[in-house]
Amino acid sequence: MLTRRIIVCLDVAVGRVVKGTKFEQLRDVGDPAELAVRYERDSADEVVLLDVSAYAEGRRTMLDVVRRTADKLSVPLTVGGRIRTIADVRQLLRSGADKVSINSAAVADPFLISRAADQFGSQCVVVSIDARRHTESWRAYTHGGSRITGLDVVDWARECVARGAGELLVTSVDCDGMREGYDLELLRSVRAVSRVPVIASGGAGTAAHVVAAFVDGMADAALIAGIVHDGITTIAALKADVAAAGIPVRLETAA
Repeated sequence: MLTRRIIVCLDVAVGRVVKGTKFEQLRDVGDPAELAVRYERDSADEVVLLDVSAYAEGRRTMLDVVRRTADKLSVPLTVGGRIRTIADVRQLLRSGADKVSINSAAVADPFLISRAADQFGSQCVVVSIDARRHTESWRAYTHGGSRITGLDVVDWARECVARGAGELLVTSVDCDGMREGYDLELLRSVRAVSRVPVIASGGAGTAAHVVAAFVDGMADAALIAGIVHDGITTIAALKADVAAAGIPVRLETAA
């Protein structure tokens, strides 16, 4: 069985890490580079930096954050938010990102996924899908979960993989920040049509939720944020509980 990953997400606005509920009510929780190093030392497998600025603050601030963070990390770094073109992808990769996460721009131009995969390799391309439940299915949302699209999430996930996505980051907007668990049905539905890794996002509150994402949601990785930002638990403690449930994870702490 492949080792499951625990990934820490740092939402960044105006150069600072913030956290909210259902993508709203953001509060400051610290410096991105400092937090990333702390979480790597606590055995995070990867770090995601997501630009969630409410306005166009300029690319320079985020690029500086990426450079400062990448310089201090040895685990993979994924960067997302405000990526609209191949030039944006190139710039972030040159600034130290190992992968880029795209959402709104991929919906607007699905060929962006193919072009990015062709030029930089599928391993660099993560497609982020923000999902809200609509009766018996889910619809994809863009612009920080604020705009509904006409896309069925499962159909969109299938297309993203076909176009060259190397991973799918699936966030339940309904569960985000609630700490009541991931949307396991959503994860299973996406997993059923994806031949690439699926990352669970939105709703982690306990180690049991992470275990459920791996076992019942069939996820390959779990994204966490608020529960470690607020000191409710640590990555090491989460991993110990996941390992105790019989799920393989990397337990050693980064040097």
